[in-house]
Amino acid sequence: MGTSDSGRRAYIGSFTTAGGAGITTAAVDPESGALTPLHSTDAVPNPSYLALSPDGRYLYAVSETPDGAAAAFALTPGGPAPLAPAVPVDGADPTHLTLTAGHLVTANYSSGSVSTLPIRADGSLGGPATVLAHQGSGPRTDRQEGPHAHAVLPDPSGRWLLSVDLGTDSVRVCALGTAGGALTVREEVRLRPGSGPRHLAFHPRGDRAYVINELDPTVTVCRWDADRGALTPLGETRLLPDGAAPAETFPSELVLSQDGRFAWAANRGHDSLSVLALDASGDTATLVTTVHCGGHWPRDLALHPDGRHLYAANERSGEVTWFTIDPESGVPARTGSVRAPAASCVVFV
Repeated sequence: MGTSDSGRRAYIGSFTTAGGAGITTAAVDPESGALTPLHSTDAVPNPSYLALSPDGRYLYAVSETPDGAAAAFALTPGGPAPLAPAVPVDGADPTHLTLTAGHLVTANYSSGSVSTLPIRADGSLGGPATVLAHQGSGPRTDRQEGPHAHAVLPDPSGRWLLSVDLGTDSVRVCALGTAGGALTVREEVRLRPGSGPRHLAFHPRGDRAYVINELDPTVTVCRWDADRGALTPLGETRLLPDGAAPAETFPSELVLSQDGRFAWAANRGHDSLSVLALDASGDTATLVTTVHCGGHWPRDLALHPDGRHLYAANERSGEVTWFTIDPESGVPARTGSVRAPAASCVVFV
């Protein structure tokens, strides 16, 4: 493991109710990509997903609990320091959050809703939350008995917010209002019934989007028109090789390379990372290979800002594993890991 410190930090979110430390701060070696834990805080329970402010001064976390909350932290040399008590999101089990247009937005899985909180000038969160309730269900009665918002993401233009719902097999394209941060659904885009869309990532060019599906190990390629706020599904790519057991696999996260040539997907159960090659248009994603994730149950994937290293947060085996990416093939090679019980998310500043 490298020992030099570039000043760059990684923040690892985890489930405190499963033995996680909360939010762990780690130094990042600039050459090897290795992480060295420095300190941690359990100021909020289950900070399972994290996001950084654009200026890198503040860190935001969901509190994935039945009561549902979000918290703001100032990034100090001693680690993240809470700016104020966590603020209720008026939704159950928030799994994901994003920052857009001066607001923090959460996807609340169990309540099937999306909540918006204003961000104050000092980085803290205001309230109460403005809530958009999703409606609908899907054919998988064990997982799709109702809506389950799983991710929220602004499009590259900043004009739209996309909400991915596992329970309704759909992505809602929303406009963020200026009065109180209310969301207005412009369009609900239906994906294949039973696919269970979980997360979404945009092509660096901004005109394609890729939806990773949890209930069937696939990625749906979509065209994105920011002028109209229109998402158009184009096709699907399987994430597993022939002969793999899809019923035991639950994909979690997808990230794209900075040049748009490759995408990587994490597959829980199969405990693998899928390597996808994207054509020049971005319309076609081809499975190149899969590699082992270095642990069990990879809940999150993160790309280092330099684009050379990929990180898997292996929730059930309790470590973050990092890989060095071959620039020609896109295939990641495991180069190290660090203990991180119940790890669920990694972000870099």
